[in-house]
Parts: sequence; C-alpha cells; structure tokens
Amino acid sequence: MRRRILLLGIAIGAVVLVPWSVYLARTLPDRFVTGQWRTAWVGLDVALVVCFAGGAYLGRRRRRTAVPLLVASATLLFADAWFDVSLDWGTADAVPSILMAVLVEGPFGVLLLAWSRRLISADVPSDRLMRRHLRLRGDPSAQEVARVLERTGPADARTAAEAAGIDEGVVAARLREAAALGLAHRRPDGTWALSRRPDAALHDEQQLLAWAAEHRAEFGAWGYGQRVVAHLSGAELARFAAEYRELVSRYRLLHAAPAADRREVSIRCLAFPLPPAQPGAGETVP
Repeated sequence: MRRRILLLGIAIGAVVLVPWSVYLARTLPDRFVTGQWRTAWVGLDVALVVCFAGGAYLGRRRRRTAVPLLVASATLLFADAWFDVSLDWGTADAVPSILMAVLVEGPFGVLLLAWSRRLISADVPSDRLMRRHLRLRGDPSAQEVARVLERTGPADARTAAEAAGIDEGVVAARLREAAALGLAHRRPDGTWALSRRPDAALHDEQQLLAWAAEHRAEFGAWGYGQRVVAHLSGAELARFAAEYRELVSRYRLLHAAPAADRREVSIRCLAFPLPPAQPGAGETVP
C-alpha cells in the first residue's frame, strides 16, 4: 500500500510539473540579479564533496547505504553541468563549461549510476555453474588434465602436459580456468592440484535438485517452479539475465535473516538451447 501511495505521488508530481514548467518558461525573466551567489555555488560543491566522500567510503566496503549517496552525487553533477552551461551560454566561459559537462561531469555521473547499480546486483552469482562449469566439463583437454592430476598427484603444467599428451599452453589455460572456478589451486611450490573435479559442482547441483524433487510436498508456500520455452536472440537472453539479477537483488534486500514467517529459499534460473528435435518426435521440453 505504501509503495502504491509513493508511486501515485510521483506520478502526480510529474503531471503537475508539466504546466508549472510551461508557466515558468513564459513568466520568468531572461536576466535576474540575486544575492548569495557565492554561497549557492560553494554549497553545491560542499554537497558534492560530502556525497563523494561518503559514497567512496561506503562503496569500498560494499555497503548498500552507498547507493543513495552515489545517486545523489550523479544528480548533483548533472545539475552542476546544466547550470554551468546554461548560465555561461553566450559568454567567454561557455566553451569550458560545455567541455567540462561533456568530458567530465556527464560521464562521471553515468559511471556513478552504473556503480550504484553494480553494488546492488554484483553479489548475485551469474553464469558460474551452467556456462563455465559445463564448458570445462565438456572440454576433453580439461578432463584429461583432471585425470592426470588425480593419477599422479600435484604436478606443474609442463609435467601434466607431457603426461596428458596436450600442448603446455592449453594445459596452463585449463588449469587457470579451473582455479577461477575453485576446482584447482596452485601450491606454493608451483605445482597444481585438484580441489574438486570439473563435474563436482554440477553433481552438487543435481543432488540439490533431486532432494528438492523428493521433498517438494513439504515446501508449502515456499515451493515454486516454472519452465517455459522462448525464442530469444543472444542479446535478448543477456538482457533477460540482467533483469533477472536485478529482480533477485531487490528481493534479497528485503530481509537479512529468517523469521517465523520467513524461510531461506534457494532460487535457480537456468537457460540453455534445446536439443535438436528428432524426426517424428514431439516437442522437447527442458
């Protein structure tokens, strides 16, 4: 209810501002002498300093409270650029103001908005399992390197390449990718060792889904599932993934811990191409 009231207030404000802006455009003079000119501009710069400092401090610690300060900083930058260009238009200071707005204030404001959005959504994992794990699992060279390390124990890239009969550069690349996924690690002596097999993460995920299927009758209101088939381009799927992360991030921020009416819920979203349809077969559903 409060959200609806707030949105209604914003919508009313937008409607009211249209005739008000038209009224000001028709009645305000082109020139106006005012006092406290210095105070107004210095106050704006002080507000920018406070927002910058607070946003940097909180943002470095990935605190959610940095988001309003980053948005406020971007807004003040855009306002500063607008008034600089507008008030200097037709004077010798117009060119420096335009350059400052186009090259510094505008881009930096956009960067701050992007950073604020990243602070909200960056903690939502994306593509780590169903893209990178599956790609590594389906790579014959990665599987062979894993078998070599399982058989011989820790080894450097050259030794593993010789045992696997694979180019050393390819082996080194697969080991680095496995390390990025937490499947391998480099020891202090320079040798590589397996932390988990490339298919371990997928196995864990399958185990979790199997458990969920077995206990689905116990979930009650906390159980939900849906699957659909859509025809999407790569760009459209990427846009869907970004919107999904943003949605999940918003709901993750609602509560910090379980309570009597709340439970910790595991959320999964998988998207992948369907296998080719076999002649005479019906529609394939993932």
